[in-house]
Amino acid sequence: MLWVKSLHIVLVASWFAGLFYLPRIYVNLAQVSPDSQAEYARLLLMAQKLLRFTGILAGPAVLLGVWLWLGYGIGLTGPGNGWMHAKLLVVLAAVGYHHMCARMLRRFEQGLNQRSHVWFRWFNELPVVLMLLAVVLVVVKPF
Repeated sequence: MLWVKSLHIVLVASWFAGLFYLPRIYVNLAQVSPDSQAEYARLLLMAQKLLRFTGILAGPAVLLGVWLWLGYGIGLTGPGNGWMHAKLLVVLAAVGYHHMCARMLRRFEQGLNQRSHVWFRWFNELPVVLMLLAVVLVVVKPF
């Protein structure tokens, strides 16, 4: 089970590294001047590749998390398991954030982005909060 846990941690950290960086590319895309099509295309390609790579990491990370959850027998009921409810919400939020990033990329590809680079800078802070919450919930188990 320790091998599964180790691989899960590496995959989650790698997935989140992609989620940390992808919106930074969106910041740059939002700042590109309309006459700089080569720069826009290059940033789009970077974002597409990074999104694809993070998707490849996210699937096994979540599956290994489920394996750990079932393997350790952590229930959803009973005293002392409230942290697991919160952790599952954080995981759902991370998956939702990933899907939001994919939708935003499609809008950039279609030339339909209406958000500013400042908005993307703030949006980029969400995965940091999600990872912090997940780690605290798993390590501290506050409830």
